[in-house]
Amino acid sequence: MTANATTDFPDSSDIGYLLHKHPDRVQSWNLPMGTTTVLYPEVSVERTTVAVLLNDGAASGLAVALSRLFKQTLAGVCTGRPELVSAAIDLMISMPAAPSRGATDLASRMFGPLGWKVDATPIPLDPTQPHWGNSEYVDLVLTGTFTLSAALRHLYVLLPVLDDGKHYWVGEDEADKLVRAAWDWLGDHPESSLIASRYLAHRRELVASALDRLVPDAPQGDAAPRDPTLAEQRVRAVLAALTGAGAKSVIDLGCGEGRLLREILADNSFDRVLGADVSDRALAKAQRRLRLDDMSDRQRARIELVQSSATYRDARLHGFDAMVLMEVIEHVDLDRLPALVRSVFLQARPRTVLVTTPNSEYNALYPGLEPGTFRHVDHRFEFTRAQFEHWGSSVAREHGYDVRIEGIGPVDDMHGTPTQMAVFTREEQTR
Repeated sequence: MTANATTDFPDSSDIGYLLHKHPDRVQSWNLPMGTTTVLYPEVSVERTTVAVLLNDGAASGLAVALSRLFKQTLAGVCTGRPELVSAAIDLMISMPAAPSRGATDLASRMFGPLGWKVDATPIPLDPTQPHWGNSEYVDLVLTGTFTLSAALRHLYVLLPVLDDGKHYWVGEDEADKLVRAAWDWLGDHPESSLIASRYLAHRRELVASALDRLVPDAPQGDAAPRDPTLAEQRVRAVLAALTGAGAKSVIDLGCGEGRLLREILADNSFDRVLGADVSDRALAKAQRRLRLDDMSDRQRARIELVQSSATYRDARLHGFDAMVLMEVIEHVDLDRLPALVRSVFLQARPRTVLVTTPNSEYNALYPGLEPGTFRHVDHRFEFTRAQFEHWGSSVAREHGYDVRIEGIGPVDDMHGTPTQMAVFTREEQTR
């Protein structure tokens, strides 16, 4: 299988910095899916072409190869020329034999809504026998203007969708990969259900898990009974801690698209709920997921959504019993973490603060996660258990809280649990 990418940059040869592959070299790797070669057939200031050749004919194999060959590009890392990471590039990507199983317009339905111009020419089964009709392959050409990281993430997710036949075991870690790769676009894609279903080998419980994290109120059908996902276990642990603290008013700081808010609102013991996030797009999705417009006046009075940052003082965050930061701190640059601590523990100062974050030691158990990389492309850091305990103890000591650390998810004797939670509490001062 061959894929070519041609770019038009102020100096198009700069794409070598982004791909971390030198234009003057032909490089080959023996990957699990076969020998893979990267070369540059054409290099100039005006136009540069990069070719990826793979022995495996499966699109899922090419997608995995792209993730292995260009993992830093996918993550948006370019230490040599960091200013290039956010630059939109005029791209043309061609695959002479791309799968299109099930529909001739499948590539257009997948890539078109993302902003690509799609030219998919059906390939005959046999050019000498036109009455046999077309094969399930197309000559695919995509043109568009994207950051290289975004373009590669589109290919990484959608190539296996076109193929509809992953050639390796698909488990819960695959749903996590889908969320990590498509977090910023799949929720709004008109074919989100089809994409998730094909990407996850039609495993209904995994599709339900991924869509629930990406799409507000995604229809899940009659799903078979299954073990709770890590995301579900995390929500349950947070709700149990809030109930144990006797909280009646709660802030979900960094609420995202409202998954936790929905569960909090379902419990009438919480009288007042505030969802805060820096992203107005996420808040709009939370409003749809919670169906605020359809709520009764009594229910609507319990919930408010506001745009706010975890690192800045905001008077609207004062006066609540509890605050939750569920999978938030790892998205903050380490040098901004003290600002978050000040705004939460010094200024807002609720009686209870719950903080959940990944345990980086557990990453070794994820087979699809390369050593030294984070679980999400937007993570700025991930604490080990010792680092998190030290951070939590320091924050508690400095701001007059007690703290206990709990694990969430399956327990491994060596690596602990995938998620760790700090429960900060302080006694109310009496006059």
